[in-house]
Amino acid sequence: MEAILFDWDGTLIDSLGAFHRANATVMESFGLPFDVSRYRQHYTADWREMYRRLGVPDDRLEDANTLWQRTFATNDDKVIAFAGVDTALRRLTATGIVIGIVTAGHREVVESQLGTTGLGSLLPIRVYGDDLPVHKPDPEPLRLALRLAGDGHRPETCIYVGDAPTDMQMAAAVGARGIGIESVLGERAELIAAGASEVAPSVAEWVDAHLAARATGAGRSPGDGRPTSDGRPTSDSHG
Repeated sequence: MEAILFDWDGTLIDSLGAFHRANATVMESFGLPFDVSRYRQHYTADWREMYRRLGVPDDRLEDANTLWQRTFATNDDKVIAFAGVDTALRRLTATGIVIGIVTAGHREVVESQLGTTGLGSLLPIRVYGDDLPVHKPDPEPLRLALRLAGDGHRPETCIYVGDAPTDMQMAAAVGARGIGIESVLGERAELIAAGASEVAPSVAEWVDAHLAARATGAGRSPGDGRPTSDGRPTSDSHG
């Protein structure tokens, strides 16, 4: 039984601009430098660890988070689904594939976005960043999603689609197939190095290829990445 699970921010929805603006506001308040390059360099799904890497003192992390939440709330209406995502998810569901999300975003934030983007009814399996005490690339969030999917869903028949190297590392650690989506957090070479078996420009384009390959019995959609069988690396998110 096939399950396809997705990252949320930067993969299904265009939220990274809102994240970046909120993070920039936080860093400015602490007198710390911040730009896209530093964001990429220090990004991790655990926002506390990312802020430590960026220079926020441990005793000010909660203050930083409060400011981030307040700033992000003023930009949340700018969060939209990427073009073609709604249709792509509906096509997957129509084939009987079980789909869902494994995200570092907190339940309260992402549940609201699932409603405003209209994607909520299409993603029945959901694992949020505050469901577990660990974050990507730890494999446990993806393992939990497979348990929620029910009997018959195993890592070897699961695909995880995400835009960051940590997404690919999590998939590899579970033994699932990782599909990279190019973004500011993960360029093609970085995603492949982290374990992606394929890299695509968008979810919509990857779903087109995957369903075409599935229809012909190929079992693997065309891609320019390498197979993951050789040498693969075994909170609300603020990015």
